[in-house]
Amino acid sequence: MLWSTRQVIKCQPIAKPLNVVRHFTETSNIMRVIEHKFKNHQIKADTETLIIGTFNPNSPNNPADFFYGRNRNNFWKLLPIAFDNEILNDKTKIDKIAFSNKFKVDFIDLINSVEVEEGQETNYDDNYIDSRVIEWNKIIPTLSNLKTIKKICFTRKTLSDIPHMKEKILEIENYCKSQNIIFTYLLTPARFYNSKKQEVWNNFFKQ
Repeated sequence: MLWSTRQVIKCQPIAKPLNVVRHFTETSNIMRVIEHKFKNHQIKADTETLIIGTFNPNSPNNPADFFYGRNRNNFWKLLPIAFDNEILNDKTKIDKIAFSNKFKVDFIDLINSVEVEEGQETNYDDNYIDSRVIEWNKIIPTLSNLKTIKKICFTRKTLSDIPHMKEKILEIENYCKSQNIIFTYLLTPARFYNSKKQEVWNNFFKQ
């Protein structure tokens, strides 16, 4: 047996490791515990639309300053257009929060923390993250405290390659049905933008 090192990274700012735990494994991989970059985000009490994502790693190479804030993500184009608002891709976190407050939209992700191999701290692939979750977000208890919530969406259309996330999101979907809350699976804002995707987003947010 060889030694393996688990390194725990807390919320930003990220500096040197805060805690190192040594344990036996069958390989010599260095494992890192990565927490959600916006784990302490507080959902507004008057939220009417909640957008659920998967995970946003708190790692040095993640430039996002807010939910869906990476450059190749079209979220802050799709969402504002759906509300007939100016595109916010290049705007500040303050601008995005102001928009969200105005339209009573807020954000939460399924996962609070994952354990990944060294070098995979910014691996955003859901099918990679799915089997490496060590703490799930408690979304249903959060929903039960949102008295004005009207609709919820998950920013992913397919679930076949993420069995653990699928289990969690189906629980949320069933909860929404029991509470007469609209629930839908949106086309992902990642990878590309086109008019068809925008139309799907428009239809959900304008209903």
